[in-house]
Order: sequence, then C-alpha cells, then structure tokens
Amino acid sequence: MTIKANDPSLKSWIEVPTDSDFPIQNIPFGIVSFGEGPKPATRIGNTVVDLSILADFGFFDELDIKDLSVFYEPVLNDFIALGKQARIAIRERLSELFCESCSELKTNEEACKLALKSIDEVEVLMPVAVGDYTDFYSSIEHATNVGIMFRDPDNALLPNWRHLPVGYHGRSSSIVVSGASIHRPKGQTKPNDEEPPVFGPSRLFDFELEMAFITSGQTSLGESISVDKAEDHIFGLVIFNDLSARDIQKWEYVPLGPFLSKSFGSVISPWVVTLEALEPFRVEGPNQEPEVFPYLKAHGKRNFDINLQVFIQPEKGEPSLVCRSNFKYMYWNMAQQLAHQTVNGCNINPGDMYASGTISGPTPDSYGSMLELSWRGTKPITLQDGSQRKFINDNDAIIMKGYAQNDKVRIGFGESVTKVLPANP
Repeated sequence: MTIKANDPSLKSWIEVPTDSDFPIQNIPFGIVSFGEGPKPATRIGNTVVDLSILADFGFFDELDIKDLSVFYEPVLNDFIALGKQARIAIRERLSELFCESCSELKTNEEACKLALKSIDEVEVLMPVAVGDYTDFYSSIEHATNVGIMFRDPDNALLPNWRHLPVGYHGRSSSIVVSGASIHRPKGQTKPNDEEPPVFGPSRLFDFELEMAFITSGQTSLGESISVDKAEDHIFGLVIFNDLSARDIQKWEYVPLGPFLSKSFGSVISPWVVTLEALEPFRVEGPNQEPEVFPYLKAHGKRNFDINLQVFIQPEKGEPSLVCRSNFKYMYWNMAQQLAHQTVNGCNINPGDMYASGTISGPTPDSYGSMLELSWRGTKPITLQDGSQRKFINDNDAIIMKGYAQNDKVRIGFGESVTKVLPANP
C-alpha cells in the first residue's frame, strides 16, 4: 500500500527542527488545551495544530466524515472509532495542508492565527479515555532474565510462555499522561522469609520500558479478531512506563498476579503515532519455536524498528542514559497479542490500551527495568552526578524516549516523563 503522507521528500511550510520527532511524515494525534478546554490536535515540529479550528474553516468538508463533532471532543475515542480508512484520509488531508506546495491553509491568516500554537503555549493532556487495559509479558529477554533471577536458571521460562502471549488485565484509571507526579506506593512486603510481612512504602520502586497500542475498532462479546485482521483494529502507539513496586509484587503475586504493585500509576507519551506513519519501519520478528497455533500465526513483517531510551534525572542533576532498547525485540507482536486477547470472545472498544510488557534486549545496557539493569540491586547504576541507583529514589524523574529512523526520515513519540514523589503520609 502506497501512503502519500509518508513520502520522505515532503517538506512543510511549518518549521520543523533538525532531528524532530514530528516531521510532516508523522502527523500524530493528541489532546491539548489552548486555555479553552481539551481539543483534538496534531503536531508538526514544535507547532501544535487545533483540529477543531481546521474543521470550523471547512478544511475537512471534502472528506466523507458524517459527524464532524469528533474534531471537538475532549478525548480521541470517537475520532479513533472512525476507523482505519477515515484515519488514513484525515492524515492524508493534513499532510496536504501542511505541504510547502499547498497554499490553502498557509495563506489563510485567520485560520493560522487561531489553529497554530507553539508547543510551549499549550497543555498536553491524556489523549484517550482508557476503558480497558491489558499488560502483556512479551519480551523473551525480559522473561528469561526474571526467570533466572527468581526461579530455576535452567528453566527460566514457564511452560506456557512460548505457546501464548502471557498477559493480565490492569487498572485503567491509573494510566496518566507524561508530566505526571506519582507517589511511591505503600503496601505489604516480606523482606525476610523467616519473619512476618511488614507494611510501609515500597523500597524497590521500578520503571518498565514498554510500548502500548490503542484499539480503534469495536467488537461484540463472543467475536474474535484474526491475526491477519488485527492491525485493522489498531489506531496507533504510545510509549508506556509501567511503574512497578518490586517488593510489593513479590509478596502479593501468588496466586493471581500483580495487584497493588502495578495499579498505582502508569505514564504514557501524549502523542499517538499511527501505524501508517510507522510503515517504513516494519521488520521481521524473532523466530518462534515451537510452532504456534494457527490462530497466532502472523505472516509478513509485524515488528517495528523503534529505538527506545530511558534516562534517570536526579532532583538537582542532569539526565543519565541508563537503557537503550528496541521494540523490534518483541517475541510476541501486536497482531498476535490482539488475536489472543479476543480468541475467547472478549470484546474490545475504541481507546482500549494494550501494553507490550517490559522491552529488554540481548545486552545488559538494553534491559528495560532497574530490576534487570542492577540485577536485583547487586550491580548499582552510576549516574552522571556520581550517585548510584539500585532502584528509583524519591524525587527522581524517569524519562523515556522513542523514535524510528532510517536514512530518509525520523518518526518519533516525544517523551514519557514521570516524577517520583515520596509516599503519602
């Protein structure tokens, strides 16, 4: 499929800084406030474009969109629900309006004055109302590392791991947007196997470097989505920081899995990057052995080459790069995850979110959590200011970045930034 908006030769009349995550070939979608309430928007360079103003001036009238109210809603759910073909048409139209050879918007001074704002002038908000949230466990490197640490090193993966995308349903209400401050959680832990559990703030506060996809379609209870059709139901992706309290998790997870150790906060990047924008960065995934069941067989290039970075910034210091990973390492891809999620008849809705699980690579500097980077605290990480971290300290900021890049174009996600506050009294 040829996507005109992906043409690497396109240039915009809107300024785009060198190495920006948001060239004209990206056109992500988000929700911002211009001081008048939340509105759908897109971003190019450091310029945010109010889609409701473009709708006011009739720039979308030529598209076959029956209800233009989607450009005025405080979240993207109804916009997302328009489906794949409408999304492609809107993205193509915006690409046309932003192209340097098109004067339609460029010469409309009133529309430009109202619709175009600097990123510094707006508040970036939560892009979707997340109805349901699933967290997968789909990096074989991460699952192996955790198995080695906590179980039998010779049998690090549990028997089911290579047969299905392991996942659990998480707490959607605590998913928040970049810039959030999250308090250190309190709960029960068992520091010593020979003594009773204790209650108090988590001592082992951790990040998990993940990506998450957002569904656009709606299905009925009892309906399944095939692996070949799964991407038709995916709107786009965000960076996902799945915060974890490792000591609470260790004590609580048997027999039903994570609970308080995961539900205190997860932080996403604000701009949803569409699958169409990421088309140039498709790659083959890892070889899957043993052979998966037919409902999980995915053909073609279903992984994406997205560079991922994690920085830790002390309260009075500079950010230190602690992790370099890549979304391409995922053993189970998004299409397989959604096919498995729905094979039992589980219904989905627009705006549902599905996190990948921690994305770890094959080398120690690519591990996607402090649990792995410090190997359970036995190998502290030294930051630029000379301080060390086994896990995350109070008042640290966790900064995650992601971008896909080839010799022609760079498509990025911006940042997911989390400030860690002390536990509430």
